[in-house]
Amino acid sequence: MHIFGTALLGFVTLFWIATAIDIARGVRTIPSLQDVAPRKDSECPPVSILFAGRDEAEKLPGALQTFLSLDYPRYEVIAVDDRSEDGTGAILGDAAKADTRLKVLRIASLPPGWLGKPHALQQAYEKSNGEWLVFTDADVYFAPDLLRRAIALAEKNRWEHLTLFGAPKTFTFGEKIIMTFFGLAFLLGTRPWSANNPRSRGYTGVGAFQLVRRSAYEKMGTHKRLAMEVIDDMKLGKLAKDAGVRSGVAKAGNAVSVHWHAGLGNIIRGTTKNFFAASGFKIWLAFCQIVGLLLMCVFPVAALPFVPGWGRLFASISFGLPLILAGGVALEFKTPFVYALTYPIGALIFSWMLARSAIVTLWQGGIVWRGTFYPLEELKRGVV
Repeated sequence: MHIFGTALLGFVTLFWIATAIDIARGVRTIPSLQDVAPRKDSECPPVSILFAGRDEAEKLPGALQTFLSLDYPRYEVIAVDDRSEDGTGAILGDAAKADTRLKVLRIASLPPGWLGKPHALQQAYEKSNGEWLVFTDADVYFAPDLLRRAIALAEKNRWEHLTLFGAPKTFTFGEKIIMTFFGLAFLLGTRPWSANNPRSRGYTGVGAFQLVRRSAYEKMGTHKRLAMEVIDDMKLGKLAKDAGVRSGVAKAGNAVSVHWHAGLGNIIRGTTKNFFAASGFKIWLAFCQIVGLLLMCVFPVAALPFVPGWGRLFASISFGLPLILAGGVALEFKTPFVYALTYPIGALIFSWMLARSAIVTLWQGGIVWRGTFYPLEELKRGVV
């Protein structure tokens, strides 16, 4: 039994050594937005900021204020009120009266064959005029010089699609644990730096900020290609790579920030629709992902007190390397390093989130997203 455990820990150790080297090399190649000089007025092309909101009255005012306070000479904001039943429409209406750069669309009903968010973003695009498009969410905060630097970075690298990684706002103990691990899992699962390599098929995308040249977005097929795609933000990056569009990622730090969900419970509930979708609604893949997480992130910690000799050395290395990587994530997120120590707990929570997402989706025969039910068979056909 000790021989098997030692061999298994040896395999895990090799995985973490290779992964740590890969991440260390890759992360160093991701540029930072703050290292780019902001564009001058004469160098700023017209930009359209597009977002959809449904029942966002609580978070919308603060985010909207930052959208309308950007230090950028030529831009518009297209906001879509997607069937809201709270004060979202009134907030947008009042803001539009005070600022002509804001255009508001109201969607009263959802046509067949569409998820709410992709449909709303498609409508926003059709009403926009910018040479560049920014896709974001109704709860994201922008720094005043964000657009000047983002445009400068994209044009400097000849990127037509740019994803910015921002800083998650975390307040509770549970939020800090899961978001620190989420950052580590994102690095492991997507290798985001590969998107910067035009010869790589790697891609990435986040909902907080994606900048796309209008002509490239049209070449990609617009959100019509993502009509029934749950993780539309990530798959927008895939469409870019599939279409041969030059794509890149960069770190924005606090220039892009968002408080995703309030409290660990809301994070778990809020990702129910996403996690199984990220596995392509494939049970075997979700199962393998859960087993992999537990094997790589929990097993070495659990085994450490019980294995002798080489097994203990392997377990120590397999605990220490992801700890260092999680520490890097915590540093980037401005979270105390002590939360890096909680990554095995984060892995357990993350595994439960994935399992829960699969169980609930299969039990319901689909997902419920902002009050609308979408059948599983339709979602499977819509996977990009």
